Amino acid sequence: MSTENPAPVPPPSAPHPLIRIPVRIVVLLLILPVRMTWDALKAAGRLLDRAVLRPTGRALGWLLHQTLRRPARWLWHRVLTPTGRAIAWAGTAVRRGVTWVLGGLWRGLAWTAGGVGRGLAWVFGGLWRGLSLVFGGLWRGLSWVFGGAWRGLSLVLGGLWRGLAWTAGGVGRGIVVLAGWVGKGVAWPLVALWRYVVVPVARHGIAAPARWLWLRVLAPLGAGLWRYGAVVPARWLYRWVLAPLGRGAAWLLTRSGRALAWAFTGLGRGIAAGAKGLGTVLFGWPWRYVLVPLVTYGIARPAVWLWQRVLAPLGREIRDALGLCWRAAGFVSVAVGRGLAWLARNLVARPVVWAARHLVARPVAWLARNLVARPLAWVYREVCTPAGHWVRDALWAPARQAAAEARRTARAALTAARDTVRQARRDAWRALLGGRPGEPEVARARTLGSTTNVPGAAPAPEISPQQRG
Repeated sequence: MSTENPAPVPPPSAPHPLIRIPVRIVVLLLILPVRMTWDALKAAGRLLDRAVLRPTGRALGWLLHQTLRRPARWLWHRVLTPTGRAIAWAGTAVRRGVTWVLGGLWRGLAWTAGGVGRGLAWVFGGLWRGLSLVFGGLWRGLSWVFGGAWRGLSLVLGGLWRGLAWTAGGVGRGIVVLAGWVGKGVAWPLVALWRYVVVPVARHGIAAPARWLWLRVLAPLGAGLWRYGAVVPARWLYRWVLAPLGRGAAWLLTRSGRALAWAFTGLGRGIAAGAKGLGTVLFGWPWRYVLVPLVTYGIARPAVWLWQRVLAPLGREIRDALGLCWRAAGFVSVAVGRGLAWLARNLVARPVVWAARHLVARPVAWLARNLVARPLAWVYREVCTPAGHWVRDALWAPARQAAAEARRTARAALTAARDTVRQARRDAWRALLGGRPGEPEVARARTLGSTTNVPGAAPAPEISPQQRG
């Protein structure tokens, strides 16, 4: 039997009700306690959140809001805000005073340094201009003197140099002419000997015979010896001896190689056929006719049938039963929970609420209203309010007036100190330099000789501040 094309497996059919109904009953019995426990925990969590955690959080928030809001607002508006304003006012006053003092001191130092700098600049400028005039005249005089001396010396040295150069040139030219005549007298015999004796003898007595001997004797003799003494015998030897021997040896080796190849090929094919037959007998037939049918029809087919017919339908039924039974258990749990809630509401909650409302809440409210709220209201109205008014009128108002008076006194003292410093600066200016101090003033309007003027503006004189001194 071949295993290359196995028979197709039929598709799984729907499970029998005898499997579905018991599975769902068992799963429902197992799931129902779990679902009821889960719903009970969810209901307990919602009850805890709705009845305990949220009311407790709201109560704590309301208590903290009512307890801390009024004291915090009173502390912010009555203590922190006035204190911050007083600190800010004091800091601003101190900053303005320090800025005014340092600004006046800086302006005075700047004006003094500017005046001293301008005076020193005028003095050193005049000194520099005087020294520049003196040293400039001296430099121009020395330059004219040394320039004239240099020009005269240059003329003398230039004339002397030109004379020496003309003399040396004449002497050199004479020497060159004399050397040329002497060279011609000595070199002419040598040139004539080379041109008319050496060259003709070398050309026609040595070079021409040597060339004729090479072209007519030596070259043809060497070519004939090379051709008929080496090339022709070597060619004959290769053609009639070596080539036939090589072809015979090649034919013999080729036939020998083919015979050996045929022999080894046949031997290899025989060995391969024997090994193949032996392997087929030892391994192929047991694998094909024993192991494959055993594994296919003894293990694989029963396992596939068991999976498709038993395990897969049972798994699908258990999966579907879990979802269905979880929903069914949810309905049962809801019904049980509603019944228990109805019993708890009618047998426990309503009597407890009635008892708490009529036996606890009303007496506690009456006691709180008559023993706590009314005495506290009487104490606030009859004790705290008059005490607060007395503190406001007898302590707070005089303290605020004293603080305002101290602030006005400090401001007046700062104004007097500023006027004193300004007057002292003016007196120091008049004592040191005389005239008007360099106080900044509002510039008056310039009319440029016109009779009209800006309303409310004093006319300024038509003289610049530099010309007024």
